[in-house]
Amino acid sequence: MTLIPELTILQAADKEHIDLPRTLEDELAIGKKRLYIESYGCQMNFADSEIVAAVMRNAGYATTSTAEDADVIFLNTCAIRDNAEQKVRHRLKHLTGLKRQKPELLVGMLGCMAERLKTKLLEEEKVVDIVAGPDAYRDIPKLVEEAESGQKAVNVFLSREETYADISPIRLNSNGVTAFVSIMRGCDNMCSFCVVPFTRGRERSRDPYSIVREAQDLFDRGYREVTLLGQNVDSYKWNDELGMMNRSADAGKLIGSQTVSSSITHHSSLSFAGLLEMVARIHPELRVRFSTSHPKDITDDVLYTMARYDNICNYIHLPAQSGNSRVLKLMNRTYDRPWYIEKINSIRRILGDDCGISTDMISGFCSETEAEHQESLTLMDFVQYDYAYMFAYSERPGTLAAKKYPDDIPEDVKKRRLSEIIARQLEHSAKRNQRHIGQVQRVLIEGPSKRSDDFLCGRNDQNKMVVFPKGDLQKGQYVNVLVTECTSATLRGDVV
Repeated sequence: MTLIPELTILQAADKEHIDLPRTLEDELAIGKKRLYIESYGCQMNFADSEIVAAVMRNAGYATTSTAEDADVIFLNTCAIRDNAEQKVRHRLKHLTGLKRQKPELLVGMLGCMAERLKTKLLEEEKVVDIVAGPDAYRDIPKLVEEAESGQKAVNVFLSREETYADISPIRLNSNGVTAFVSIMRGCDNMCSFCVVPFTRGRERSRDPYSIVREAQDLFDRGYREVTLLGQNVDSYKWNDELGMMNRSADAGKLIGSQTVSSSITHHSSLSFAGLLEMVARIHPELRVRFSTSHPKDITDDVLYTMARYDNICNYIHLPAQSGNSRVLKLMNRTYDRPWYIEKINSIRRILGDDCGISTDMISGFCSETEAEHQESLTLMDFVQYDYAYMFAYSERPGTLAAKKYPDDIPEDVKKRRLSEIIARQLEHSAKRNQRHIGQVQRVLIEGPSKRSDDFLCGRNDQNKMVVFPKGDLQKGQYVNVLVTECTSATLRGDVV
């Protein structure tokens, strides 16, 4: 799952999330206790916080956007990089002072960092009262009760079944136009640099009909874009012959007058391509995105499904991590450079050169040579990514890389290589954006521009932010914008 890194090429509206956590908004809290949540890291964490808010609302809590007003504070954490963990530890020091002023305040650590460090957090961070892993969110009200009695409360059990499919997320951090829909949890890929399989457990896919119901409900409430989320969405697979047969009639109702294709209803196994089609057929005005795709799992079936439906966005996040085959083998990515290039060729062949493609790239992985670093740059030259999320390698305890490979690239070399990757991506982002000058782009309005209330912004099909004069337009509308200029991160133009 893609993170919000410190150094990256992001759309303009995302830049606020580089250094700041996301918080949920205020709810009416008359007579209720108040909950404050900060979310760090990947999109899945933000979606999980909406699940936690729903669980806590059922337990009688309202949310607040101010920590000082809260009765319970949760930090929903990320463990994929050491810097992410250090940010959370620094935040806990600030909360220590708040707890001195308000001794009855409860502080909880949720998510991947909570699972990875478990009870160690309670020993090292005296301010922490509650520790809950990603599969323990249903148990949080009980953990709060234990903490209120003066006990330290912990549940970091990893489940093979939990998907939270029956819980309707509280969309308090949403713009009312776009929303995340989680379709699966966990990861089986065991990339040598990644801690996610250890903190989020094994892959398990969510019932497709609960996904369609959630997306349909969002559309009915005015949302016009959903992003299907998973650590690796392309490995989504649902096997339930009886359940599929019993619910096939419901699916027809969920997607209006259209019927589910025979490839979906007449088989007991549903792939990601089939799920993508089910969601796309809810309504042509509901745009569909997805993230993240592992290169080894994205199939031509997915690409052809994208090509068939105009409302499936013409954009794929396809993390390469490195451009060198030896390094990719050390990373346990299960593909090499030629294989990745062939996958890019398939995307271009089926979806065309205008398909937006982004990537993750790691600089300075264990034993990476200068020549191997150059291969990452030449892969970027070949693909011409629209944007990228870029990191210097950060060793994570417990991973295969930490156990087997010395972290032997000096920090100054990592940073220099990262700066070269960033500079190359800036060139490519500017070049790819310049292709849109003179084109009319269909844009879903998400709200005011960050810089001026006289302008609105929204994303085009390729997930690029477009800024244009406000006029009489409102968020949630689709508009056609003639692009007249661009930066490496943003398109600008006028409504036509």
